[in-house]
Amino acid sequence: MSEYTAPVPGLDAVEVPEPGAVTIVVPTFNESANIRQLLRQITESVPARLPCEVVFVDDSTDDTPEVIREAAQDCPFPVAVLHRAQPVGGLGGAVVEGLRAATSEWIVVMDGDCQHPPSLVPELIATGERANAGLVVASRYTEGGSRAGLAGGYRVAVSRGATWLTKALFPRRLHGISDPMSGFFAIRRSAVTADELKPLGYKILLELAVRGRPRRVAEVPFVFQDRFAGESKSTAREGFRFLRHLAGLRTASPAARMIGFGLIGASGFVPNLVGLYALTALGMHYLPAEILANQSGVAWNFLLIEHLLFRDRRAHRRWWDRLGRFALLANADLVLRIPLIALLVGRFGMGALPATALALVLTFVLRFVGTEALVYLPRRRRAPASAR
Repeated sequence: MSEYTAPVPGLDAVEVPEPGAVTIVVPTFNESANIRQLLRQITESVPARLPCEVVFVDDSTDDTPEVIREAAQDCPFPVAVLHRAQPVGGLGGAVVEGLRAATSEWIVVMDGDCQHPPSLVPELIATGERANAGLVVASRYTEGGSRAGLAGGYRVAVSRGATWLTKALFPRRLHGISDPMSGFFAIRRSAVTADELKPLGYKILLELAVRGRPRRVAEVPFVFQDRFAGESKSTAREGFRFLRHLAGLRTASPAARMIGFGLIGASGFVPNLVGLYALTALGMHYLPAEILANQSGVAWNFLLIEHLLFRDRRAHRRWWDRLGRFALLANADLVLRIPLIALLVGRFGMGALPATALALVLTFVLRFVGTEALVYLPRRRRAPASAR
């Protein structure tokens, strides 16, 4: 990481009240061909109206960090480069590192490919100050905005589909935000706690809006520009990461997590039945076949639960420990259900069908609680001997 250079004296904010300084956070991945153009645009449109510093958080495998350092020598504002050897959290994780490094009250996040016009930075800050907002979103979908820089009908369709999906899943949290997929926005440093964010992939605005949305949000229209150089980093892999991130955000509450747990459990019947059919077709007796087939359903459920419901808690135990505990709970469910049905029928006089339904509900709740408590909650740390 390079040191910040000393701020340039004599650059006073003229359009917004103090504190007027802004930190521009730019996450980069192999954007060396765009760096000089981006810094030139920032130099031409920002410092004369607003004191600024620029923080590049770089995950590149090319010479982007060296190009940044060379181009920064001609800039009239401080420029820093934070190169991450491990790109944890993708572009969103890079933005979180930039939020931690920022020294200004206002932080503007923008891409490094010149599709977000730096000339809009002073307007984002001025709008935030006038509206006393904590978050100001540069929107392609409000009046005066445009998605012109999206290349091709496929990317337009994906963008619109993702926007519709996120707004449908989070109608309250995203109320008043017409472009939750925007990567261009301004946020007050006091309105965000970086340690509370758990980004995955490149849609960091969605993370900010859902996990800790400021009370007041404003929007500024902008025209999405053509990429200056290089190719888009939007790939099918990033799309899957976005869907995983969306699922993690939607299941953050215990109630939503329980619903997701139930849906995943229901989906496990498919590999279970397929396995049972295959094994019995090979001549295996149905009882051992059902026991083995049930393990395929357990494995299916475990993979989905790992990646969709408890992604943030996987670090507390090793994967084989989590799998063993989960499999034990899932198979214990089978052992517990039959005696429970017998108890409900013989002791309480219930019919077989309602007893089975009640047993399914009870064992499902126990399995969910057990999974949270025994598989994914952190281990209790022993207190040091001196503290006992």
